[in-house]
Amino acid sequence: MEKFYRLQNILLNVIEKVKKQDFLVYFRKISILDIKDNELAFWVISTFVKWNLEIKFYNDILEATRKELPNIDKISFEVDKDIDNPTNKYVIDCTKYYKESEKSNKKSNKIDSNIWNMTQVNKIKPTNERYSLQNFVVWSDNQLAFSACEAVSKNPWKSYNPLYIYWDVWLGKTHLLQGTSNEILKKFKDKKVVYTTADKFITEYVMSVKKRSVERMRQKFQEIDVLVVDDVQFLSWKEQTQNELYNIFNLLYETNKQIIISWDRPPKELKELEPRLRSRFEWWITVDIWKPDYETRLAILQEKAREKEFLIPQDVAEFVAANVTENVRALEWVLTQLIAEYDFDWAIPTLEKVAQKLKKLSFTTDLIWNNNKVVVPRKTIRSYEDIIDAVSSFFWIEKEWILGENRKKEFMIPRQVAMYLLKTKLNYTYERIWNIFSWRNHAAVLYSCNKLEQIMKKDKNLLQEINSLRDWIWI
Repeated sequence: MEKFYRLQNILLNVIEKVKKQDFLVYFRKISILDIKDNELAFWVISTFVKWNLEIKFYNDILEATRKELPNIDKISFEVDKDIDNPTNKYVIDCTKYYKESEKSNKKSNKIDSNIWNMTQVNKIKPTNERYSLQNFVVWSDNQLAFSACEAVSKNPWKSYNPLYIYWDVWLGKTHLLQGTSNEILKKFKDKKVVYTTADKFITEYVMSVKKRSVERMRQKFQEIDVLVVDDVQFLSWKEQTQNELYNIFNLLYETNKQIIISWDRPPKELKELEPRLRSRFEWWITVDIWKPDYETRLAILQEKAREKEFLIPQDVAEFVAANVTENVRALEWVLTQLIAEYDFDWAIPTLEKVAQKLKKLSFTTDLIWNNNKVVVPRKTIRSYEDIIDAVSSFFWIEKEWILGENRKKEFMIPRQVAMYLLKTKLNYTYERIWNIFSWRNHAAVLYSCNKLEQIMKKDKNLLQEINSLRDWIWI
């Protein structure tokens, strides 16, 4: 029974870190298989779930586990074929558990209406403490933003106030903003610093409206000395919330409080904002940041590896930096996968292994950085067997499950993807696809293709995965 209670607490910690949609889609049902020394093993419902938890959520689950069991430094996942057995009392249905946790949160919120959603000015700990300005990697296209934040951290309320920073997603803005907040807290321990996001602000405002306590909310904001609001683009088209934020900004500015906000575009392009709020942003001090170049990506990757105490070979680091070009988050994600793999088998990553790994993680690997640039070919499709092989490899399931009759979701989705690619990219007729999946008829194939299109319209994660698969197999 102890394992069950441990698992409940671990899942509560996970819910704080993972988006609701991801939690409901990828966690399904789960139980604890074993706790041994410094390792914890989970039972999960399917190979598909196992793969997603290992690849996408390993660090989140490990951190959540350590809050409950500090001595754990490794987790693993195994598929339990009997997890749906109703006699198993130690399995947690994550959908039901999430709903129950939401209900309990609502009840706890009703106990004291004076408790502020942003953790009572966050008890002087509004941010992740591992973010600092000292370990932020500076390059030419973020130098101005970094310098402005550094100046604010040394002399808030006087330098660069209010400060407006805009950039594309996942280029280190969270690190920079939270690092700035942490620096201010270190130097001015008696001040109240709040780092929040626009979606949290929206939630806070909606709750205040429901409780008819908007004025009380404004008073709480007036107590803040430094307000940092991230991802303000989520306020788009929310007129009432924008008006409230405008009023709060005015209150803080008039009392000489420091304000920092971030957006994904410059002020003049914010057509979906109220004109007076957009006008206010336009006269703020504005700085921007752009994607890092190769040398900077390499420096970021090496810095992240040092933080995690992981020795990454130079040729591997150069290869990853050359091919993972989108943003800093992607670099850190790839590094996390390499570290997890090393923890499993103690094998130092090699160039060949990493090239294969990046392909599986849907990154193009056009360049290997040895002494010369060598083209790494993508998977070429010549027949329907190649499609089946590619889908099997991409989703990490056996071909027999794709061609078989099992109707579980973890097999149905890859099967529908295979049919969809055969129809839309190789122009196979429904009859020909029917012959490949011999147990299916013409109507079933048509239904599968249409069903997948409907799912892709609603599930952006699946759409992104299928696009990555297309890119990998050149179709």
